[in-house]
Amino acid sequence: SAELCLLPALAALLPPLPGPGGPGPAEVGPAALPAELRAAVRALVGDLDALFAALGLREESFAVGALSRVVAAELASYAPARNRRRTAAHKASVVFVDRTLDLAGAVGHHGDNLAEKILSVLPKLPGHKTDVMVNMAELTALQTTDETCSIIAPGCLAQPNDPAAKALWESFMNLKQKEAVMEARRHLVEAASRENLPIKMSMGEVTPEQLSSYIQLFRNNLKALENHCGLLQLVLATVQTLKHPQTSKWDNFLAFERLLLQTIGESEMPSVLNQLLPMIKSYNERTKDDYTCEDFLVLLVYMYSVVGEIRSGKELEAAEEEVKKALVKAICGEPEPSPLLQKIT
Repeated sequence: SAELCLLPALAALLPPLPGPGGPGPAEVGPAALPAELRAAVRALVGDLDALFAALGLREESFAVGALSRVVAAELASYAPARNRRRTAAHKASVVFVDRTLDLAGAVGHHGDNLAEKILSVLPKLPGHKTDVMVNMAELTALQTTDETCSIIAPGCLAQPNDPAAKALWESFMNLKQKEAVMEARRHLVEAASRENLPIKMSMGEVTPEQLSSYIQLFRNNLKALENHCGLLQLVLATVQTLKHPQTSKWDNFLAFERLLLQTIGESEMPSVLNQLLPMIKSYNERTKDDYTCEDFLVLLVYMYSVVGEIRSGKELEAAEEEVKKALVKAICGEPEPSPLLQKIT
């Protein structure tokens, strides 16, 4: 979008986590990094220099976190960057922040944002880190119950050639979910009116079923489909996200996170872990509203990120041991472990 540029080639670049035997935060210099990470930092510095050169920028760098300090220092001493800074016309402040310093932000569910939900729940477009697959079967006469119908090419979110779709995507990113869904309806109604499709405008709350019924109007009209293909993909992404079971779970996550923030203020970590324990259920005991193994890993990352310094002791060790046992049992009981669980195990 106009305000956000992602660099998916660097998606795997993460600061080394301080662990037993690993470098402490103060010691991390380029020499202390593993060779692979050093190469990734150099690639990032080269990419940023090219980006700043294209924008004609002379940057002043600030860094928050150990790896960010390394990146900022490398950029400062990078020979082509020094030459560029002498001749660049515009000034800019650049702030580097280690991703590991805000894990609570990355795994929390506090955003009331449609774009975030679409990117979280729909399957990734193969080979892409920042785009998703949108099931297009609804726009065809092919009626299939197969979720992974691969005869029809999937749609996606990137629609650079469709001005209406680009405007809608901006509102998905910048508006609250309710307003964004209303924008989706408005764009659909405008597109249908332009194509003289028999649309009945309705007021009140927008439902996924209502959006689906509007999409159906385009189905047998090839010219209308072609003219508004980008827009239809974004609205289908909205419908599929709103109907997705993970979206209804979003509110459960949010409620638990809020409860957690209250509880952590009042009690110690062991009692919070003991509260979590009965919720860890194996595959056979789970209903669709229960948390899966991945959900628990996300919750645990959230818990340990917001709690800060933890006082260790026998009680904490015992509580952690119980949670570990329950998680291992649940992970071992998965009939088809997800790619993430396979990677972890």
